Amino acid sequence: MTRIEFIAFLKAFRQDLEEGKPEWKNQTLEDFLEAMASYTEDIQGYYDTMNLNTDADVATWENFKTLLKGASMYE
Repeated sequence: MTRIEFIAFLKAFRQDLEEGKPEWKNQTLEDFLEAMASYTEDIQGYYDTMNLNTDADVATWENFKTLLKGASMYE
């Protein structure tokens, strides 16, 4: 994923929040950041379970996208 693709993702991601998409479980900033911290702790397990061959410790635009999207629905 490129930086430009990440920007497009962020714009669509924000629009989903504004439209109240049902997959958004964490709609306040406080809830979202709490979920993001928890999801970031658990993300390597997700990558391993899904056989994605991804290192969560390597900062990439794709990893950022996965963390943001996961935090929106992680409980």
